[in-house]
Amino acid sequence: MAIADKRLQCREIITKAVCGKGRKFQAVSHTVTPPHHPTSILGAWIINHQYESVKSGDGIEVIGSYDINIWYSYSKNSQTDVAKETISYVELIPLSYVDPKHRASTEEVSAEATQEPNCVEATITASGSSVSIRVEREFAVEMIAETKVCVAVCPGGCDHDDKDGDFSLGEDGDFEDLDSDLLDDEL
Repeated sequence: MAIADKRLQCREIITKAVCGKGRKFQAVSHTVTPPHHPTSILGAWIINHQYESVKSGDGIEVIGSYDINIWYSYSKNSQTDVAKETISYVELIPLSYVDPKHRASTEEVSAEATQEPNCVEATITASGSSVSIRVEREFAVEMIAETKVCVAVCPGGCDHDDKDGDFSLGEDGDFEDLDSDLLDDEL
């Protein structure tokens, strides 16, 4: 039987797939007021970062917290101390892609901190009594759900020796007929 005699058969199947994606970078500022007026900042760290994600409207909310630790000197650089403060946040990350055919009742969401919260700048405020911290963070989120996809069906099944479904490379099995402009350079 020739290829032209066989009609391409398609079938819809339901599968779990990534049905939504989003990413968001953010720089935020926090003000920490230590018990003593700081003379200089000796170090600033973000530790104990924890978060979870939940579906919210057209996006995914990342709910989390982290601790800011600021090592500073005071009393004209004669003593040091560490100021600690826990910061809580809620970050709504919009989905830049959403599969319109996904089943909403099967949605599962996840978030990954592609850039953990990191202190990029710490300065003493003009009043001299507190420290301003600039923190950068970035999240990538995904929504996985059941969706319909259309697949081509081989009429003879998968375990037949019929070459009419010809997916071979040609008579001599080489790649001479391929258009090199269409090839992906990253392969």
